[in-house]
Amino acid sequence: MPEIDALFDSLNVRDLLSGNNLNDPTTPLSAPDLRLLINRLESHSLRIKSKVQSYLVSHHSEFSELFSTCQDAVSRTRLISDDVSDVVQLVSDRPVDVEIREVVDEIREKTKEVRVKRESLGLVSVVVGVCEALRETKEALKSGRFGFAAERIREVKGVLRVGEEEEGEPVVYVLLRREWSDCFDEIQEVLAKLMETAVRFEVDSRKLRISYQLTVGETNGIAIRTVLEAMEVIGMLDYGLAKAADSIFKHVITPLVTHSSTFVAVEDSCKTSGEIVEAALKLEQSSAHKTEDVDGDAIYSGVLTVVKFICSSLCFGNVTWIHSFGRLTWPRISELIISKFLSKVVPEDASKFPDFQKVIDRTSQFETALKELSFIPPSDAEGRLSKYAENVEVHFASRKKIEILAKARSLMLQCNFTIPQGLATSLKSDGTDESLDGNSSKHIVRLLFSSEMCVVSEAASQLVHLVHKTLEDVCVSSARVASEFYHAARDSILLYEAVVPVKLGKQLNGINQAAVLLHNDCLYLFEEILGLAFEYRASFPSSIKEYAVFADIAPRFKLMVEEVLQRQVQLVISSLQEAIDSADGFQDTHQIKQFESAKFSVEQVVFSLEKVHLIWEPVLLPKTYKQSMCMVLESVFRRITRDILLLDDMAADETFQLQRLIHLMLENLSSLLGSLKSADDTSRPVDDLIPSLRKTRKLAGMSLLFVHLFSPWYWWLSEFFVPWLLLLCISHSQNYWICLLSL
Repeated sequence: MPEIDALFDSLNVRDLLSGNNLNDPTTPLSAPDLRLLINRLESHSLRIKSKVQSYLVSHHSEFSELFSTCQDAVSRTRLISDDVSDVVQLVSDRPVDVEIREVVDEIREKTKEVRVKRESLGLVSVVVGVCEALRETKEALKSGRFGFAAERIREVKGVLRVGEEEEGEPVVYVLLRREWSDCFDEIQEVLAKLMETAVRFEVDSRKLRISYQLTVGETNGIAIRTVLEAMEVIGMLDYGLAKAADSIFKHVITPLVTHSSTFVAVEDSCKTSGEIVEAALKLEQSSAHKTEDVDGDAIYSGVLTVVKFICSSLCFGNVTWIHSFGRLTWPRISELIISKFLSKVVPEDASKFPDFQKVIDRTSQFETALKELSFIPPSDAEGRLSKYAENVEVHFASRKKIEILAKARSLMLQCNFTIPQGLATSLKSDGTDESLDGNSSKHIVRLLFSSEMCVVSEAASQLVHLVHKTLEDVCVSSARVASEFYHAARDSILLYEAVVPVKLGKQLNGINQAAVLLHNDCLYLFEEILGLAFEYRASFPSSIKEYAVFADIAPRFKLMVEEVLQRQVQLVISSLQEAIDSADGFQDTHQIKQFESAKFSVEQVVFSLEKVHLIWEPVLLPKTYKQSMCMVLESVFRRITRDILLLDDMAADETFQLQRLIHLMLENLSSLLGSLKSADDTSRPVDDLIPSLRKTRKLAGMSLLFVHLFSPWYWWLSEFFVPWLLLLCISHSQNYWICLLSL
């Protein structure tokens, strides 16, 4: 209604007033203004009403239609309100959501039951199918249909997921797997027996037979190819061929390798109605191979003949079957060829290596032929035999090293660590080793640094000779061989340190010649070891020079020299001290019983010293012998002098007896003391080397002098002054006459 809107928009109260100050909103209106305003508003209102009425009259039809539409809307709204009221009443009496939830739960439960029943039905179907398949498998086994049975076994294995067991599986699966396992074991046993029957070796006729038509139970005419295919299907090819492979290796291949010049393999076959029913391979006596098979032609050709026979007659050219048979036999065949042929034809001398090239070439050709037949498994792609043959230098060096160490060990174990009677004495009297025979020269060596002649055991001299020979081979060998020889030389020396002390364990705990020889051996080895590097290092291959050293071994033997000698000296001193202990401190020697005991003790000391003299002097170096014997004598004289000086009371007869015992000991030891004087070229007196010897001699002289000079008062003086006087004389180096006159 734009007309009505324009009418209302044109209404302005300010226009209806006639005052002059209407712009000021704070100016109050007067009564006449108000009456005028009311009149004008009424007039304007009447005009508006007239306009509205005329508008309504002109648009009566539109307004009638509008009002009718509104009435219909109100009616429908009332109906909807009534419906909503009914729904609310219904919901308030019984909640619909509860019913909906119950319906949904019921639907879910029914669906679950249906799914479980469907799964159960599927499981039952699978169980029935598996049981039926297992039943068919057993029937097929009885009727000899091994191909069908094998396929069934493989299918059921996939269905039951054998080997993929999970927790919480139905018990029926466990029972079915057990049933399948029993069925698998049954077919595996039947197939293995068939293979055992098919491949057999007749020992008497030396013939390997392979039957192509087999029999099981009442079923005849089972083809061996069918058996092999069934074994492949169920995955027991290696198991089924194991016994056949073992029999062929044991009865056919082994004789061809170990007696290649005796046997030769010849193929044969048997036909029935034009069909081959059996293949055979016979080992016949060979008349063509009389000489030794140096190049391995007979061995390789014989083994290759057997392998070709197996590939064609047993495996029928099937690569999978040939691989399986190769996995079972090739490792054993290669080891047999290495141990019985290749290791034995390794050259014993480096100069023969070029001749060994023929063996290397023949070995490579043999392995190439086997690879073409797919007999050698992929894991042996490098060729075990060829690799061994090409590394002949290493095998040669290893074998030589073993031989060197075995020889060194044999020398040590067989040596009795004794020297021929009179050998050392004759050497010391002649001063040279030119007059010695071959047997004696094994025990006489010249020390490298001191140039002295030394008596050693045969084991030591032969060991040094072996080491020198080994190092000479190092100088003329290739790097790999030289390295093995160098370590063999070192290990041989170290072997002496490990073996000999253990072997001589009991002798080292006593006073004997073996212990002294061990001392000389260690001294000899010590000096030889120090000289090895200087003697051979310049000629060693450059690769060996970097680490070749022997000086680290030498200190061990130097330590053994000192330990063995010190142990012998201590054993001798301990033995002599025990003998002196039996003299009971040389007390009361004026009594017969005590004198005899002291005399026996002195004689034991002298006897022990003479025994040591006889053992040490012929073997030890003069300087070593002199130092060791002086050490022993010093301990003896010091002990005897100390025991006598500790006597607090001496009778006249006791003094005479002590003097007698001392003179007896010195007289009996005169030869031993004389040997010390002539032991080396030094001019130093023996008394300087054995200080207690001078004291002992003074002690013997003073006892006799004192008795002759003071015999009238001897009994009185002996009680108080004799011990003091003897101590005074022994403890001073001045002339004992001066000491005596000073009293």
